Amino acid sequence: MLDKRAMELPLEEEVRGKNVKEPFCSQYRCGSLVGSGGFGSVFSGQRLSDGLQVAVKQICGDRVQQWARQPGELSPVPMEIALLQQLSEVGGHAGVVRMLDWFEVEGRGFLLVLERPPQCQDLFDFITERGALPERLALRFFRQIVAALRFVHAHGVVHRDIKDENIVVDTRTLEVKIIDFGSGAPLKDVAYSEFEGTRVYSPPEWILAQSYEAVPLTVWSLGVLLFDMVCGDIPFERDQEIIKATPIFTRRLSKECQALIRWCLAYRPEDRPSLEEVLSHPWMEGGEEEEEEEEHGSPLSPSL
Repeated sequence: MLDKRAMELPLEEEVRGKNVKEPFCSQYRCGSLVGSGGFGSVFSGQRLSDGLQVAVKQICGDRVQQWARQPGELSPVPMEIALLQQLSEVGGHAGVVRMLDWFEVEGRGFLLVLERPPQCQDLFDFITERGALPERLALRFFRQIVAALRFVHAHGVVHRDIKDENIVVDTRTLEVKIIDFGSGAPLKDVAYSEFEGTRVYSPPEWILAQSYEAVPLTVWSLGVLLFDMVCGDIPFERDQEIIKATPIFTRRLSKECQALIRWCLAYRPEDRPSLEEVLSHPWMEGGEEEEEEEEHGSPLSPSL
């Protein structure tokens, strides 16, 4: 149920953020509610200085599971802010949502100001409207997602909730971005024993032993995501199906595509590929020739 406080934006009281002198309401205008969930609420917004369209994510302090210390800040901040700041400081990535600013609201939690493509739709809605995607379009999205995750991991962050709802598609350019780092954590080599992601995207080792490592978790969720794109729905709904780790393909797919999905959904974590191995898989490389043809012919229609 939506927190009534979330509907009171735009805010009139003073709001503070790191290295910010002007309050939130002097710099941004908040619009309509875009979505809400356990993480808080997201509103459309606009930067007053230049009219830039943004997303404003409100996080209630009492819902924050993990906190982090920021240099120069007296109080801890939600881990999501720290992780997005970390990725921003190294230049960011086209496939990862960029945090433009953040503020702490007295008594109300935190506001994250995020970039927002003017014509975007999350991948869940994109698939719901169009049904299963052609392999070529799925490949176009999937390659971008894996490349973005390589960047995220290379800079010490693990997302931990990769799913269609956390990928947004620019419907004009077909470029995608990973959003919502609310379940994210600093990347580490040892196993994690806590998980705040989405259960139907979680691997067998979490269901059975409440333990997982960052890369095998990420690759498993990528296998679920790729199946979802090319078949129109996720492969597993129940714990027993996850533990069996045997996807049943509901559409005719190329052998290479099926092979990559099965590899990502290998039961044993050590049998799954690395992100680099995913990118170099024959199915992933097979689309490069088609993209070259597109450059000399008609572009891929966003309506696919």
